[in-house]
This record gives sequence, structure tokens and C-alpha cells, in this order.
Amino acid sequence: MALGLVVAGVLVVLGGAPSASATAHRQTLRVAADGSGDFRTVQAAIDAVPSGNDKPITLAIAPGTYREQVRIPADKPHLTLLGTGRHRADTTIVHDTPAEYGGSTGSATVLIAASDVTARRLTFVNDFDEAAHDLKGEQALAMKTTGDRIVFRDTAFKGNQDTLMTDSPKLTTNSRVYIRDAYIEGDVDFIYGRATTVIERSTIKALTRGSATNNGYITAASTWKDNPYGFLITRSRIVSDAPDQTFHLGRPWHPGGEPDAIAQVLIRDTYLPAAVKSAPWTDMSGFPWQEARFTEYRNTGPGAAGPEGPAATRPQMNEADAADHEVADYLAGTDGWAPQHHTRRCAS
Repeated sequence: MALGLVVAGVLVVLGGAPSASATAHRQTLRVAADGSGDFRTVQAAIDAVPSGNDKPITLAIAPGTYREQVRIPADKPHLTLLGTGRHRADTTIVHDTPAEYGGSTGSATVLIAASDVTARRLTFVNDFDEAAHDLKGEQALAMKTTGDRIVFRDTAFKGNQDTLMTDSPKLTTNSRVYIRDAYIEGDVDFIYGRATTVIERSTIKALTRGSATNNGYITAASTWKDNPYGFLITRSRIVSDAPDQTFHLGRPWHPGGEPDAIAQVLIRDTYLPAAVKSAPWTDMSGFPWQEARFTEYRNTGPGAAGPEGPAATRPQMNEADAADHEVADYLAGTDGWAPQHHTRRCAS
């Protein structure tokens, strides 16, 4: 396909895919599986972004299903992935690699190592069928992030074990992720990692594994001990097709036995279904949950703690501490980042 690019008032016609130098002048790269855009795959568009990019670039992704693995390297920040359909379900990026064949990182359908990346109106899926395969490494990520200042708005993440990993380059480096108006589903540790992560106004579905006693764990945070802010789930709704009293809110993940990974999770102002266990936190790999920083605040629904609930198994944050654990507290960092106050305008 020939592409027209206006440079210094002159129309330059490019044959085939645009070069990295030409891409630097473009604000929007159009992706369409049917060939009607600049690129047929999302990865091809990312590959065309220059290394060291310092300009906002939007990948306008046409409705359709893109069966591919996508990698955004650390040297390609300032990207927006925008589904151009009316709904997030219109545009899906999907793959089916389990950890058995590529490790947890290698299994991720999408990996975002760059900072300042936004995704909107997209669905991310790892459709590996764990029931159809007898593997030890059944983790299958739909999304992994390690960059800082990552925003997901009106997106969906679908998988089973380890659906969504929000991480950072190393234990003592803090990355921040803001997820709003999203849908997240899975069964085992399906929201996990060490990044400071806020999930707001979203639906989280805890999928049954067919057990009458234990169907899984929603979170597995590995927050650095000196980071006061790990995972915040707020003003959201947790739903489940699992039987009553069969799902945990979370367990503390210590990657490789790392003693300085002390999970911090606060679930507040959120609806909890009957599937949530009355003792919703549990140990992991020999590390007791009581040593983690697990709390709730003002949750509702049949899975929430009652006013006389046992404090020993359901720690509740007090009002004074809750005032210091709002969305802004989690995201501000040292640069005052506040993505919750605005919707980034994307080219379409």
C-alpha cells in the first residue's frame, strides 16, 4: 500500500510500510487486519515507532481480532493504543501461549515495558485452554506491564491463571498503573505483581474451577516493603460464578522467596459476592498472610465482612488511614501523576 506523508509542505508517497524516520512525523498509525490501514498487525506498527521516541503517537486499531503477541519495548514510550470500534469487545488482541512454553513473561499476549502508555477500548486475551492440556506451567498472561505511568481505560483482560501482571523492572523500582472502567477475569492469582496499581470503577470476575472448596485467588501482590502503596481496588464490583465461600481475595507472593516483597492490598468501597470466603486472605509458599498488608474498607455485598466480623481474619482499615489511601495517594509518586482527573485525548 502506498502512503502519503506531508513533510515541509511536500507530499511524499511511500511504498510499502512506512520507515521509522517517516513514522517520527506521524501522530497516528492506523492498524487494520484487512489491509485498509498502514499496518496489518499491531506489532508491525510498534516496530515502526523509532527507538527513543519522545512524541505522542497513537495506534488507531480497527475493529477485528488480532491473533498475535505484542511487545512494546522500554525505548518506545508515549504510545496510545486506541480501539476505534464503539466498544472494547470490537477490537481484540489474543494469543494462547502458556508459561510452560515461554515462562510467565513469554506467555503474555501483550507486554508493555515502555512508560507513558495508554490503552483504550481494547480487549486483551490469553485463550490457552488449561482444561485441555496437562501442563505444569499453566500460567497464561493476557497482559504484563513493567513500565511506569500506564493507563487502561475501557479495556478488558481475559484469561484464567495470571491474567494480569502489573510489575516493575526490579523490586526497588516503583511503576504505577491506573485501570478504570475495565473488566478483568481469571481464577488463580489473576491480578498480581509489584507495581502500584489502582483498579477503579471496574468489574472483576472470579471464575470457577469447579471446586466445592477452593476456586482460586483474586490477587497475589509482591509489593516492595518500602512502598506503602501496592494494589487498590476501589468503587468496583467483584462477581463470580463459583460456589459460595470458595474464593480468596488474595495471598502474598514472594517471588523466588524474596523476603522484602511484602504485599499491600486494599479493597474498599467495592461489592463482594457470596463466593468470597469469610476468611478471605491465605498463606502462599510458606509465607503467612498476616505478615502482608491486607485490608478492607466499607465493602458491601454478601461476601463483605459484617459489622461484627472477626478482625483476626478480616482486617479493616480505619477511617483515618483510609483518608490516606485514596486513588491520588497511590498514583501521585514524586511527579504528581494524576491520570484519574482527565481523559487523555486520542487521535482517531
